Amino acid sequence: MDKSGAGISWTCTTSGNDYNKSDDHTGVSGSGRYRYGTVRRTNTPLPYIPERHEFYSDSDACSANHPPRHSIKPVQDFNALITQERMDYLMRISTHYGDRYSGKKHSQFATLIKQYTSASRRPLNHSEQSQLIPLLHGFKATAGWAWRSLTTTFHSFTSAGVFTPHKYMNEGSKETQAALLSTLLDAVILKCNQKPEAWDIDAQGTANLLWALAKLVDNGLELEKTPKLKEAVAALLTRVKTKAESKEEKDHFIPQHISNLLWAVAKLVDKGLELKKTPNLKEAVAALLPHVKTKAESKEEKDHFKPQEVSNLLWALAKLVDNGLKLKKLPKLKEVMAALFSQVKNKAESKEEKDHFKPQHLANLLWAVAKMVDNGLELEKTPKLKEALVALLPRVKTKAESTEEKDLFIPQHIANLLWALAKLVDNGLELEKTVKLNEAVTALLSHVKTKVESTKEKDHFKPQEVANLLWAVAKLVDNGLELEKMPKLKEVMAALLPQVKSKAESKEEKDHFNPQEVASLLWAVAKLVDNGLELEKIPKLKEAVAALLPRVKTKAESKEEKDRSQHIANLLWAVAKLVDNGLELEKTPNLNEALNALLPRVKTKAESKEEKDQFKPQHVANLLWALAKLVDNGLEKTVKLKEAVAALLVHVKTKAESKDEKDQFNTQAAANLLWAVAKLVDKGLELEKTAKLKETLAALLYQVATKAEPKEEKDRFTPQHIANLLWAVAKLGEAIELNLVKFTVDSLVDRISKNPQLSQQDISMSLWGVMVFCARFYLCFGRNNKNPLEKHIGELFSRLGNTSPDNIEAQTVIAMAASWLGRPCPVVPYYQTIISQSQSTFREQLQSSLPSLKIEEEKSLNSLPPVDLLLPDYNTVIDVQGPSHYASGDLKIRNGATLLKIALLKKSGFEVIEIPVNKLDHQDSMKIVIEQIKAKLAVLPEAHGSVSLSSGEWVADEAYFTADEGGQFSDDCYFTAEEYLEEQINKPKKRKRKRKKPVKTASR
Repeated sequence: MDKSGAGISWTCTTSGNDYNKSDDHTGVSGSGRYRYGTVRRTNTPLPYIPERHEFYSDSDACSANHPPRHSIKPVQDFNALITQERMDYLMRISTHYGDRYSGKKHSQFATLIKQYTSASRRPLNHSEQSQLIPLLHGFKATAGWAWRSLTTTFHSFTSAGVFTPHKYMNEGSKETQAALLSTLLDAVILKCNQKPEAWDIDAQGTANLLWALAKLVDNGLELEKTPKLKEAVAALLTRVKTKAESKEEKDHFIPQHISNLLWAVAKLVDKGLELKKTPNLKEAVAALLPHVKTKAESKEEKDHFKPQEVSNLLWALAKLVDNGLKLKKLPKLKEVMAALFSQVKNKAESKEEKDHFKPQHLANLLWAVAKMVDNGLELEKTPKLKEALVALLPRVKTKAESTEEKDLFIPQHIANLLWALAKLVDNGLELEKTVKLNEAVTALLSHVKTKVESTKEKDHFKPQEVANLLWAVAKLVDNGLELEKMPKLKEVMAALLPQVKSKAESKEEKDHFNPQEVASLLWAVAKLVDNGLELEKIPKLKEAVAALLPRVKTKAESKEEKDRSQHIANLLWAVAKLVDNGLELEKTPNLNEALNALLPRVKTKAESKEEKDQFKPQHVANLLWALAKLVDNGLEKTVKLKEAVAALLVHVKTKAESKDEKDQFNTQAAANLLWAVAKLVDKGLELEKTAKLKETLAALLYQVATKAEPKEEKDRFTPQHIANLLWAVAKLGEAIELNLVKFTVDSLVDRISKNPQLSQQDISMSLWGVMVFCARFYLCFGRNNKNPLEKHIGELFSRLGNTSPDNIEAQTVIAMAASWLGRPCPVVPYYQTIISQSQSTFREQLQSSLPSLKIEEEKSLNSLPPVDLLLPDYNTVIDVQGPSHYASGDLKIRNGATLLKIALLKKSGFEVIEIPVNKLDHQDSMKIVIEQIKAKLAVLPEAHGSVSLSSGEWVADEAYFTADEGGQFSDDCYFTAEEYLEEQINKPKKRKRKRKKPVKTASR
C-alpha cells in the first residue's frame, strides 16, 4: 500500500455532521519489496522482467514524505510504460496459460503504473488516464490468478488513480473502466468465497484490498450503484474476522494493517455502507478491537503504532461511533480508546521526532476526540482522555505559531481544530480552567484571518470550512469566550462574513453552501448576535444574512434536496433569534419568502413515518419556540403556519407520553414548549381546533411536575425556566384543568421562592403566574377557602424593586399584587384605553334601554386595568370580552389575564358581568343580552353612592355570570345568564339569597 495515510480523506463536522477532503498525501516512494531482494525499476518491457522477483505491494500507510526503504530509479516516461506491445504481451500470456496463469505479469504492470504516480507524487491526471484506459480493454483477471497478484493489481491501480472518475471522461473510457473494475471484483468475490478457503489468502492482502475498496468509494464510486463492490466488501469482512480471530502467526495483522482495516471500514460506513445490513461488519470490528488494545499496550517496538496510525485508528473509531456503533454495547471499545489515549499522551509528550504528530494528525485526533465526546464519551469519567487533551493542546499551539512549512496547518485543519475545540468546550471542557485551550484557540484564530486574506487558492476556505469556523467561534462565545476581551475574534468574524456573502452569491457550484452549511451559518450568526454582537453596528453581518436567505428558500423549495430535520430546526431557530434581536421581518429581503418555504417542510417532516425524518425532542421544542417568537414579532398567521404547529403538537404529546429516555424533553425544552404554546395562544392562533390539545398540555405538564423535584443537577429547572413555566401555565388559563395546574405549580413556586438569585423580570413573571393560579382557586372555591400559595404573592411582591415607568407590564403586575394584598399601590400604572365599536354600540343600546342608568366607561378601579363599563349605582362591572380575553377562538376558554382581572374585581367587591363579543354581533342577540342584564340588576341592591374600593369590605356573590350560552366549566364554577335568569323568574322561592348591606362611603 502506498504511504499516503491509507489515502485518508479527513472529515470535519458541524453540530453533528462532517465533510470530506481530498488527499493531501501522495503515494509511496518508488520502492518495491520483492521476495529475494531489491530491484531497481527500469523501462524494460514486461516480457524481460525476471520471473523470480515477484512483487508484493506493501500496505504502509505512513506519510508520503517518509524516506524510501529501497533505491528505485523513478520512471520518467509514462508513454514508455503503456505501449501496445506490453498490452499485447499480457493478453498473449493470459490466453496461453488460461486458468493456470497466476496473474503475476499483470500485477507487475499495475505496480509500474503505481510506481510512476508515486514518483510523480500525484495520481494519474486526465490526460494520462485517457491514454491508459483504452489499452486496458482486454485486461482481465481470471479464476487462476493468485491472491497476491489480485491484491497487488487492485491496490496498485486504485492508488494510481486508474479507477478515479474524471469529469470529461468519454463513454468508451467509462465502459472500459467499469469492465476492468468488474473483472477484478468478480475475482475477489470468487477467491474469498472459495471452499475450502484458498491457502494463499493472507492478512496483508486482505488489508490492502479492503483499503482499495474504501479508497474507490472515497474517490466517488457510489456504493448503491455498484452492487458487486458491496458484495466484495462483505466477502472480505468475513476474511478479516477469520484472520483477526486466528491464533496462527501467519494470519496476524501488523499495527499498520489494523489501522488501515479500521480506516477502510469507517470510510465505507461513512459513505453509506449500513452497519446493520452488512454481514460480518460489526463482527469484524469487534474482532479487530482486541488487537488494537494489545498492540497499544505492548512494550515491543514492532507492535507500536506510529503517530499517523494512532490518528487513523481514533478517527476510524469516531467515525464508526458517529454512524451508529454504540459505545455502551461494545465495552471493549472504551478499553481500546483508553489504550489509544495513553498512546496519544505519550507521543504528544515525547521528545523524539519520530513520535511527533504532524498538523493533519493533530487535526484528526482532536476531531476524533470531540466526536467521541459528542456521542456520549464523558470527559469527567475518562481520565486518560483529559490527559491526552492536555498533552495535545500545547502541540496545537506550537504548530500554529511555527513558521516552518512542514508545520503549517492547511485551511481544513484549522477549521477541524476549531470545530473540535468548540465541541469539547460545549461538552464540558471549561475555558476558564484550561489555559492551554485558550492559548491554542488564540493561535488558531490568527491563522483564520491570514488564510481568509490570502490571495493563494490553496489558502482559501471551502464553503463547509467557512461554516465550521463561524459555528466554532459562535459556540466558543456561547460558552464563555468574551468578544470584548479577544480582539482577534472580532477580526476573524469581520474577515469571514464577506466570505459568507461572496460564496452565498457565487454562481460557481463549488462555492455553494449545502443545506447543513446554511443552517450552521445562520445558527452561528444568531448565536453571536444573541451573545452581544449588534446587528446594526456590523453591516457585513446583515449582508451575510441577506445573502443566505435566498439559499434557504431555494433549498427548501427544491424537490431534490433532502433536508435533515435538524437543519430545519436550526434554520427556524436562527431566523427567530435574529428577528428577536432586531432583524425586521418586513425590511429584510427574502426573509418572509424563506419562512414560507420552510413551513411546509416542517409539516412534511413532522408527519413523516420514516425514522430519518423524525424530529428529536429538542428539535420539536426549538421549532415551536421559533414559530412562537416569529408570530410574536409579526409573522402572519397563515394556514401553513397553523398546519406546521398542529403537526408539531402531535409530536409533543407522543414524546411527552413516551417512556423511552431518548424521547424525553429536558428541562429547557419543556419550559420552551409551554412558553411557545402559551405565546401562540396569546397571539390568537386558534389551537382549540388542534386535536387533543388539552391531552398534549396534560402530558407535558406531567413531565414538568416530574422534573420539578429532580435527583440530578442537570435535570433541574433554572429560575428563568420556572418563571417561563409559571407565566405559560397561567397564560393558558382554563385550557389546563385546575387540579393539573395545582399539581405542577406547587413544587415550582417553592423552588423559585427559595432562590435568592432571581432577576426582576423572573420575579415579575412568577408573581403574575402565582396570582393567576390563586385567582382561579378563588373563583372556584371562594374567599373563605384560602389557597396556601397566596403567601408567595407577598414574598415575591416584597422582592420586586423599583421599575421604570416605561416598563408597563411590570407596573401592571405591581398594581395587581398590591390590590390582591390590600396594600396601597406604590406605582401609577399607565393603561392604554381602546373603545371597540361593539362596546360603543352596546353602551348606547344599554343606555337607551335604561335611560336613568349611570354608566362610566374605561374606568380604572383600585389601580387595576380599566373595565369597559362600570355601573356605579350597582357596584357592577360589565366587560365586553373580545378574542384577547380567551385561550380559544370560540370565546369559551378564558385566559389567565382575564381570570385574574375578574378575581381582583370581585375581591374589591364588584359584581362582574362578562359578555363575549360574539353575543353582540346582531341586534337581536344584543337585545337578549340587555334583557339578561336588566334581570340581573333587578335582584341587585342599589348602591346609594360610591362603593369603597378597598378590599374586604364589600361581600359580593362569589359566583359570577356570563352572557354566553355555553355550559359550566368544571374547574371554575361559573354559570350563564340564562341559567341565572331562569332561576330568578321560574323558581324565586328556591333562589333567595342573603346579602350584606353595602357599605356606603363618600366619593373619592
